[in-house]
Amino acid sequence: MLILGFESSCDETGVALVEAAGGAPPRLRAQALHTQVAMHADYGGVVPELASRDHIRRVLPLTCEVLREAGASLGDVGRIAYTRGPGLAGALLVGSGFAVSLAAALGVPALGVHHLEGHLLSPFLSADAPSFPFVALLVSGGHTQLMRVDGVGRYGLLGETVDDAAGEAFDKSAKLLGLGYPGGPALARLAEMGDAAGFDLPRPLKHSGDLDFSFAGLKTAVRTQVLKLGNSPCDQARADLAAATQQAIVEVLVHKSVAALKATGLRRLVIAGGVGANRHLREQLGAACERLGARLHYPELDLCTDNGAMIALAAAMRWQVGLDGADTAARFDLSFNVRPRWPLDELSAA
Repeated sequence: MLILGFESSCDETGVALVEAAGGAPPRLRAQALHTQVAMHADYGGVVPELASRDHIRRVLPLTCEVLREAGASLGDVGRIAYTRGPGLAGALLVGSGFAVSLAAALGVPALGVHHLEGHLLSPFLSADAPSFPFVALLVSGGHTQLMRVDGVGRYGLLGETVDDAAGEAFDKSAKLLGLGYPGGPALARLAEMGDAAGFDLPRPLKHSGDLDFSFAGLKTAVRTQVLKLGNSPCDQARADLAAATQQAIVEVLVHKSVAALKATGLRRLVIAGGVGANRHLREQLGAACERLGARLHYPELDLCTDNGAMIALAAAMRWQVGLDGADTAARFDLSFNVRPRWPLDELSAA
């Protein structure tokens, strides 16, 4: 079974072809990705209308590229998968409209996939794939969540952010420091040259006794320090503040992840989402898991950002356990809708 997946929830257009057969682990045949970072950089953030128009331009050429790289044709595709949500409404409509139209033309089922489920399952394409059950730390864009994962479609929310997510804290702090877009990677690069002990920043909700997160107060603290530095802070001071900001975010994420492992009794942790590519976070989580006697799993770096491979993979794994609903009488129903807001814990095996 070849599954063609499309991702268009925000500022990346991703297309991928995943092969699934029975109970064997799905295999990535080919993928292609176009990022809109350069286009949005002039605006300091994603412009939804521009994002949607660019998805329209990119999706067909990327599809042809993937099929060519995989040595496959459209006639070989058995299912189509696309991101249904969450994300930008217009961007989601581009991907879903193209995917459902293509499925109708080919006479194959189309499956709308939850964007965060794609991130959650993406480590299953890595060389060191996890096994169920595990605790998952999802740090993607505006989402920071801890989930208990007992199987495909069996997700329980353990904790989530009550305001800004970790990714937003990275990006907003980077903007305060005058760094470019995207802010998270820029702040991480600057932090490598700084001393995290140079500034004393808060660790919101670190000792709250629950598994929720809050990063809005940290962003405010960074702003206060930037104002104290004045209009022309020295390069070292900016680097120190970047390092302190990164350390504060990572420290909270690690503390809560370890608490989730202890609370559930599980000894396997998965980290997924764009912030999961942060080197410092990976190192600190790895060290914490080693002390606890737990295993840490994460996707390859090229699968941390939004991509079509994770969408095709999620559809493949749902098909393998009979949760895709693609063999019902509704398989040729051409209607579809998108869900810009879609809590992951609404997904279930029922």
